[in-house]
Amino acid sequence: MKKIIIALFLITSTITVAQSVDYNTKKGYAANGYDVVVYFNGKAIAGKKELSTAHDGVNYKFSTQENLDSFKSNPTKFIPQYGGYCAYAVAVSGKKVSINPETFEIRDGKLYLFYNSGKTNTLDLWTKESPETLQTKADENWKKIRNK
Repeated sequence: MKKIIIALFLITSTITVAQSVDYNTKKGYAANGYDVVVYFNGKAIAGKKELSTAHDGVNYKFSTQENLDSFKSNPTKFIPQYGGYCAYAVAVSGKKVSINPETFEIRDGKLYLFYNSGKTNTLDLWTKESPETLQTKADENWKKIRNK
């Protein structure tokens, strides 16, 4: 009985930690309502409300039923890095900054989103500076800020 109680506690704790990540859900959806699957085809396309689902307490929209089905079969493959906040800002300042959903990069099979407004395109800065170094910094910073 004691082992069952410990196992249930560990499962509950894991679920609580997994769901405590702060996701960028501007407009009520991850990636501002853009289809996170289609990014992997090199495109940024807004999703449709009628093709939506939730994962880890976050809503996602999709542009096609096929993309919705792909997401449902393997959601972690498509979830944006750093909760969908600007990867460059997480790396450089350790801050959560909103994104332009049409400014993105797929690197090593992962989706990174960026801020892009006026004369500031952080994807350009990311690629000019050193994506590998910035990615390492962002990974470290995200561990500190993801639950805040």
